[in-house]
Amino acid sequence: MDRTKEIITELKKSYAIELETIENYLANSIDLQGTDAEAVRESLEEEINLKLKHARRLAKRINGLGGRLPGSLELPRDQNLLQPPLDNADVMAVIRGVINASEASIRQYQKIIDLTEVLDYITQDMVIDLLSDEREHRRVFLGFLIQMGK
Repeated sequence: MDRTKEIITELKKSYAIELETIENYLANSIDLQGTDAEAVRESLEEEINLKLKHARRLAKRINGLGGRLPGSLELPRDQNLLQPPLDNADVMAVIRGVINASEASIRQYQKIIDLTEVLDYITQDMVIDLLSDEREHRRVFLGFLIQMGK
């Protein structure tokens, strides 16, 4: 497979991750209840807009490289740990799910950065920016984990 096609494939994976994350953040930001949940819900609500911006940037880059954007039926879904918990007061489950999803995004973005080295600095620059946002988001949720003492 030529490297540009490989880059497009990996960008599509990131695009799918961002869209699935939006779905799960939306569900958790509304469904999560309890006294410890407010700050987490607010953070998720803020992140939904950022994730949508990420998805748009990825979509534009996929298109710019000559790729076709996948429709909803073509997108994989695998964020098992980010599903809304059965107990909607289980704030820790949501926090752990967000951290897990952030770490998966970080790994995926790092893969694209490595793949684009010396070949596609435009994509690499964009993904470095997305990676920075993702690391900051993970840091916030690691802070929630520490704050709740677990």
